[in-house]
Amino acid sequence: MSTSTDRSGEALDRLMRAAQYFFPGEQSPDRRVLYREGGRAAEEFYRERWRHDREVRSTHGVNCTGSCSWRVFVKDGIITWETQATDYPSVGPDSPEYEPRGCPRGASFSWYTYSPTRIRYPYVRRPLLQLWRQARTRTDDPVEAWRWLTSDPERCAAYKRARGKGGFVRSTWQEVMELIAAAQVDTVERYGPDRIVGFSPIPAMSIASYSAGTRYLSMIGGTISSFYDWYADLPMASPQVFGDQTDVPESADWWNAGYLIVWGTNLPITRTPDAHFMTEARYRGQKVVVVSPDYGDHTKFADDWLAAAPGTDGALAMAMGHVILTEFYRDRQVPRFTEYAKTYTDLPFLVRLRERDGGDGAYVPDKFLTAADLPGAAEEAAEFKTVLLDAATGEPVVPGGSLGFRWTEPEDGPRWNLRLDGVDPLLSLYGRPGGEAVAVDLPRFDAGPEESGGAVRRGVPATRIGGHLVTTVFDLVMAQYAVGREGLPGRWPTGYDDADEPCTPAWQEAVTSVPARAAARVAREFARNAERTGGRSM
Repeated sequence: MSTSTDRSGEALDRLMRAAQYFFPGEQSPDRRVLYREGGRAAEEFYRERWRHDREVRSTHGVNCTGSCSWRVFVKDGIITWETQATDYPSVGPDSPEYEPRGCPRGASFSWYTYSPTRIRYPYVRRPLLQLWRQARTRTDDPVEAWRWLTSDPERCAAYKRARGKGGFVRSTWQEVMELIAAAQVDTVERYGPDRIVGFSPIPAMSIASYSAGTRYLSMIGGTISSFYDWYADLPMASPQVFGDQTDVPESADWWNAGYLIVWGTNLPITRTPDAHFMTEARYRGQKVVVVSPDYGDHTKFADDWLAAAPGTDGALAMAMGHVILTEFYRDRQVPRFTEYAKTYTDLPFLVRLRERDGGDGAYVPDKFLTAADLPGAAEEAAEFKTVLLDAATGEPVVPGGSLGFRWTEPEDGPRWNLRLDGVDPLLSLYGRPGGEAVAVDLPRFDAGPEESGGAVRRGVPATRIGGHLVTTVFDLVMAQYAVGREGLPGRWPTGYDDADEPCTPAWQEAVTSVPARAAARVAREFARNAERTGGRSM
């Protein structure tokens, strides 16, 4: 018995001795007590992770229009962590609140800031950089070096073939700026400054970068592209056509819409902090229609999904416009719609018609009729002030607020918005006494030489003012959208099921694969909801 007990004690003693290597600390002489002091230095990382010496308010201005407010915690000038701000003002009891704003991309932004893969130096494709360095050894003139590089088709093909295959190598700022400057100088001298096209990041991201790039392109006579091209869900046509940034509704207004068409944007992804206004509005009866070629994150919220083939949704839009113009402007006039068109759009303004080369009697749309085209015009910037007809008197009127008024100083100050001052604009010349019907050639892009474009001939009502044959923008739109009216010449569709004429629902079905009935129904529902709810369609 005693021998067995001694052996058990020895085994326990050996076990306690071995334990000191697995449990940091100081043992008592009998090794029965372990004082766990020290050995916890690794835990300092977790305690220090959240320490900071100051807090700043910021946002993540990297091509995101969310502009979410973040509390950023900084220690020794380094971002340690960030969290969402929760002090947005309330929007009232009848709407969801803005909070919480922010998304996982914003929460991990400091990781991007200090990432070892963040690009901090200029990179050039290896074939181009090798050719450039070879060219610079031949001459001290950078422009001549670039001309030598691009003068040989084989050299050009060598670096152009490398595009899309990666292969970037690190260069220096001086070398890259010299290469870019030489290429631009050569382009300007050979082809003119308007062949230099570029854009700067949106001002909301970096006002300094935007100003520097835009000013540079302006000073050399280059072409400034829209920074809307940078985004996947902004209407690029707005700044490119109108010259102004879009004035879109506040995201919270999605909640107020009774009918919402989500088109060209994947709200849960591209408008993450605002998407809840759309998803919550469905609980109050909002109908959601999604136009998207694929089943995206936003499609699961849709009541109707119009899956137009990629790159064809323009045809769908034209067909929907055809239905709305036919049913809510031609067959039946909706007072709210016509009043809005007269007050807030350019549809009543007059456009000159120019006889088309060829002598077959057809016309093409020309420029806006301006005050400079009227007899006795002597006012400042008359060539930039557009004209419409007063429905009451039939006389031409130059309303305030067009482009020419922006840069002049009338007695009551600059006019940046259309001011009718009691004038009732004439929306259409159709049925106006003394008018005439003329044939106009309008562009179509689904047929023609090598399917790159052609023309379709349709009629518009016209009249003569100041020696110019004119029509309204509205009448041109009706013709472009193939909305026929009795007595007008040209080719017109026989109905919605006419698949040969552009802009009909049947025509778009062959282009987009969206059923003609679905396209017509959604267009009709959208306009009817706007009529019944006072404009609550978006």
